Amino acid sequence: MTIEIVLLAMVAAFLGLRLYSVLGKRTGHEQEHTPRNIENSLDKRPQDSIGTDRRETPVPDIGPAPNTPVPAPTMIYDAAAESGMRAILSADRNFDAGRFMEGARAAYGMILEAFWKGDREELKELCDEDVFESFEAAIDAREANGEVLDNRLVRIEDARIVDASYDRPVARITVRFDADIAAVVKDKDGKLIGGSLSDAVDTHDVWTFMRDLSSASPAWVLDETDEA
Repeated sequence: MTIEIVLLAMVAAFLGLRLYSVLGKRTGHEQEHTPRNIENSLDKRPQDSIGTDRRETPVPDIGPAPNTPVPAPTMIYDAAAESGMRAILSADRNFDAGRFMEGARAAYGMILEAFWKGDREELKELCDEDVFESFEAAIDAREANGEVLDNRLVRIEDARIVDASYDRPVARITVRFDADIAAVVKDKDGKLIGGSLSDAVDTHDVWTFMRDLSSASPAWVLDETDEA
């Protein structure tokens, strides 16, 4: 019995040494403990052999490698609109093409939604008189036929300024919208007449927005609509 106990003790000691050799040594892949007080931790780090604090080690350059082409910024207007855009900017130093395009995208969705819902009041605020009258006539005809639109603007794939002009004091900017729209027509009882919400249709609209730069109002209104 005594010999067996001694043998078991020797085996346990051997296994213990093997476990220490595997688990007790750092392999370089362990996750370092991150101290909560980072500044204090940095102050306590030892200096290297030449007396330079490790905090002064240069940060590696992570910019593009030499000879790697840097992508050019995406232009939001075509070359054909450049002269008109310059004229508008000269007349209104506060004009910003990027901010205008953000507003144009938002207006595109708002106007479509208002037309689909038959919201005349909102259309009147966002469109000039001629465009509003065209929208209103279409809404009147739709309601007379007992038709209801249940459309969805799925996404705007692209929006670009394709033309611009300034005829003092009126500025006009034409934007092409490439969008996906799901269109559904129902009758007054909700019965499907045509279209499908599961199949979006590619739509290409060319809308012109207008603003009187002499006016105190910064609002642009829809002045003309067309299809590309």
